[in-house]
Amino acid sequence: MSERVAVRKTYKLFIGGKFPRSESGRSYIVQSGGEETANVALASRKDARDAVVAARAAVKGWAGATAYNRGQILYRVAEMLEGRRDQFIALGASADEVDAAIDRWVWYAGWSDKLPQVYGGANPVAGPYFNLSAPEPTGVVAVVAPEAPALLGLVSVIAPAIVTGNTVVVAASPAAPLAAVALAEVLATSDLPGGVVNILTGRLSDTVPTLAAHMDVNAIDLTGVTDADLAAELEVKAAENLKRVLRPAPVGHDWFADPGVTRMTVLLETKTVWHPKGV
Repeated sequence: MSERVAVRKTYKLFIGGKFPRSESGRSYIVQSGGEETANVALASRKDARDAVVAARAAVKGWAGATAYNRGQILYRVAEMLEGRRDQFIALGASADEVDAAIDRWVWYAGWSDKLPQVYGGANPVAGPYFNLSAPEPTGVVAVVAPEAPALLGLVSVIAPAIVTGNTVVVAASPAAPLAAVALAEVLATSDLPGGVVNILTGRLSDTVPTLAAHMDVNAIDLTGVTDADLAAELEVKAAENLKRVLRPAPVGHDWFADPGVTRMTVLLETKTVWHPKGV
């Protein structure tokens, strides 16, 4: 009998809650442990534009959801990830990394209904007025995921963006995309509305410049960009419509450390309302 040839899994993109093939029809082979393990889609500029359309369409419903509901959904993601813990370990993530990623979803879920209390409130003013400030989401955020640790780094840039009511388009690490495409399968089965998270795989040069220049993207997180020249180019493109820019993570950043609240607050706008007091 001839030796059986294993069937490689083909991972597609994750856009609008669905798994479309790349518009380009292209894919590349990902290797793990010296073996060819999977086919992964090579996203094109058209795919990036489609992802932005899906993210924009999801903004109203997601930003308008109650903070409690968003927290429930993020917690559900943690539950689903816990149930697929062994799969992520098989894909190359360490047990410690998977556990930290699960815990991070839970941590951010807990912040969902607390941010308005901590970062909003009544302001003292002179005159017969109430002056109230409340944080609101920025809108559509483009994110370049870090290469390592592939799963924990990815969760650490997605969760803070969406818990605050933003929607995201993520450019996954070209060298380590399996954590991203497997996480897409988790998100698709965890009550997260379609379009809140969209994941593109392939070369960053094919998608990220398009996202940086896109006039319907409100902010861009360059965490996973390791090329200083590329980062500078993307900042210039982002300036065209005054996008908020998060610069690349410093070399040696510890993703296992306490994440703090900066990644949440930097993607919030503060809305202030004046209201006259009754006489």
